[in-house]
Amino acid sequence: MDPEILEFDLGLGGGGSSGRDGDDDANIGLDVDEDMADSPAPSSILASNSNGGGFGTGGGEIYLPEGDLLDLEPYDGMEFESEEAAKAFYNYYARRVGFSTRVSSSRRSRRDGAIIQRQFVCAKEGFRNLNEKRTKDREIKRPRTITRVGCKASLSVKVQDSGKWVVSGFVREHNHELVPPDQVHCLRSHRQISGPAKTLIDTLQAAGMGPRRIMSALIKEYGGISKVGFTEVDCRNYMRNNRQRSLEGDIQLLLDYLRQMQAGNSNFFFAVQGDEDQALTSNVFWADPKSRMNYTYFGDTVTFDTTYRSNRYRLPFAPFTGVNHHGQPVLFGCAFLINESEASFVWLFKTWLMAMSGRPPVSITTDHDAVIRSAIMQVFPETRHRFCKWHIFKKCQEKLSQVFLKHPTFEADFHKCVNLPESIEEFVSCWLSLVDRYELRDHEWLQMMYNDRRHWIPVYLRDTFFAEMSITQRSDSMNSYFDGFVNASTNLNQFFKLYEKALESRNEKEVKADYDTMNTSPALKTPSPMEKQASELYTRKLFTRFQEELVGTLTFTASKSDDDDDVITYQVAKFGEDHKSYYVKFNVLEMKAACSCQMFEFSGLLCRHVLAVFRVTNVLTLPSHYILKRWTKNARSSVILEERSSDVYTNYLESHTVRYNTLRHETFKLVDEGSKSLDTCNVAIDALQQAAKRVALATKNEGRATLVNGRIRGDSARDASRANTTNHKMLCQPLSEDDMDKKIRELTNELDYASRKCEVYRSNLLSVLKDIEDHKLQLSIKVQNIKISMKDGL
Repeated sequence: MDPEILEFDLGLGGGGSSGRDGDDDANIGLDVDEDMADSPAPSSILASNSNGGGFGTGGGEIYLPEGDLLDLEPYDGMEFESEEAAKAFYNYYARRVGFSTRVSSSRRSRRDGAIIQRQFVCAKEGFRNLNEKRTKDREIKRPRTITRVGCKASLSVKVQDSGKWVVSGFVREHNHELVPPDQVHCLRSHRQISGPAKTLIDTLQAAGMGPRRIMSALIKEYGGISKVGFTEVDCRNYMRNNRQRSLEGDIQLLLDYLRQMQAGNSNFFFAVQGDEDQALTSNVFWADPKSRMNYTYFGDTVTFDTTYRSNRYRLPFAPFTGVNHHGQPVLFGCAFLINESEASFVWLFKTWLMAMSGRPPVSITTDHDAVIRSAIMQVFPETRHRFCKWHIFKKCQEKLSQVFLKHPTFEADFHKCVNLPESIEEFVSCWLSLVDRYELRDHEWLQMMYNDRRHWIPVYLRDTFFAEMSITQRSDSMNSYFDGFVNASTNLNQFFKLYEKALESRNEKEVKADYDTMNTSPALKTPSPMEKQASELYTRKLFTRFQEELVGTLTFTASKSDDDDDVITYQVAKFGEDHKSYYVKFNVLEMKAACSCQMFEFSGLLCRHVLAVFRVTNVLTLPSHYILKRWTKNARSSVILEERSSDVYTNYLESHTVRYNTLRHETFKLVDEGSKSLDTCNVAIDALQQAAKRVALATKNEGRATLVNGRIRGDSARDASRANTTNHKMLCQPLSEDDMDKKIRELTNELDYASRKCEVYRSNLLSVLKDIEDHKLQLSIKVQNIKISMKDGL
């Protein structure tokens, strides 16, 4: 009886060699150790018994014997249609028995180099050479587990003249335990991903699922991990290869898009690290003209977020963002980071700085990352670097998950410890108490965060501007600029469509905020001139925040606690809460105040504690140096409007306040000194009486020279003419001391009148400029609204 021929079509694009000379033993070569895992094997097996026991090929599917033939064991003389068929049969046999296989050696014909003999062995055959990967200078960093134990099990096949392959040797016995059926899928030669499984992985990966969740879905679909046929590591590797293949094409689309944008506008900036021909392995940065213009107005504080993975390749998409005059996030540029090394971040920061005209920000906020910190120190040595507190809170939930479960109160206590302390000493005491209470003093991650406290704990950062309205609440600007537009399933081709939608949406929100600010008036809650002044200067959102602080002063009292010449220290506290006080140092002459809470330094708005001091010292309007242009309606204007007072009346109020506070300060000093003894008291009283007479005389003389509509008011035009004649005579003859004093007063009044007139002209001119800027902004808003309505109509 002729030996039975088993046919296996693996769909590998080629069958076994035919017409080869298998008897030319003198013309042979030798190849060794080809791992069988390199060849795909079946995960679903179809059987056919057609053609009288022979098994035909079937369009790429794998055919194995039915019934009893499935339990066939290799034997000498068994024939196969091809080498691949023999290999697949032995691997299937190994799966059924419980071991993994690999190709050990092959022999080639010296005549044409064709393989004429193969040996398939148990994966535990032979022994590993432990020195094979060592070099003279280094040891292997991660040595692989030793799995070879000298097993002799094998199957040898050789080609015949007919082109068939025949079994020439078979060793059944193993010198190690075999693997049970429920663990066979872990063996390397049996870990294969079938076509249907690949399709399902592709679908779930496109939906944004990760390897772990995909494996859970596959296990549920196939009814157990052993029926899936591969492990999570295989799934992860397959997904990584998928991403790499997709990335290569999409990176080219990215570069084409950026080149197209730059061709349309020369102010569009983009750069690739290294050569553009090597962009597949390089980082990419770009900034559109609006982003670059945004930075000129709002580039004092920047957020750089690398934790946002925007696409299915898991590439870090890193936007540079800031805060506009409405407290909304605003874009300063974007990057895709293929390589997250320190050199890459240094290149990116230098490139971004060049695109932003070389002006570094006052402060920058990033994720907690040592590599980013090192790059910032090199590129922005003068910029204050802060780690994002909210990313750290999120990381805390991961690092301390067991503590969260065991102690439900820990999270609230941790947040209070970070946010509420008003001094460094208070924070340190609170932190040590917290770690002791929950027995976490030796926790490695917490200790690392404590060592980095100066980069994320608010009490250490309040002296630097970060444009945040509250220290304890998360700012809207810290949310990703692109939230709601891109997600983990977005590829690069889709990304730029969604990127443009995000820009459009953010622009529409700013236009709406501009419209509300310019066309509606906020409701005032107090009769304070300061509140009216702020309502005319600030945007609606910033005015609302300022108004909260101004109204909050009504519950605070301010009492003088120290007087050091020009600087007075006030203790400010809520009524009945003197134990929790803030201290405000107020320079009367310079109209400058500094509070221990440092809100103005941190956010650019005055706190209720300083405003309470202004209230008790009769400061009726905001000094110009406390009105940051970046928070005003005219933040995008090139006219320096914040340097002017709103009108002549405001100018008068400010100058009157300065004079009032100066006199009050000097008088209090005289009173303090004069009350020390009876003699000094009498001297002080005499001095005050003399001063009162001189002030009354000055007031009387000033009244005679009062200006009305630019003229000196007198009894009649004749009085004015007589005064002119007298003045002419006085110039032609020596003047007495009284006449000289009188003349000086008159000239001083005229100079004062001229100065006031100039101030009125200046104020009117600036008012006209402001009206022009407002009109220009309103026209811009109308144009944007028309564009949006036309787009909606289309």
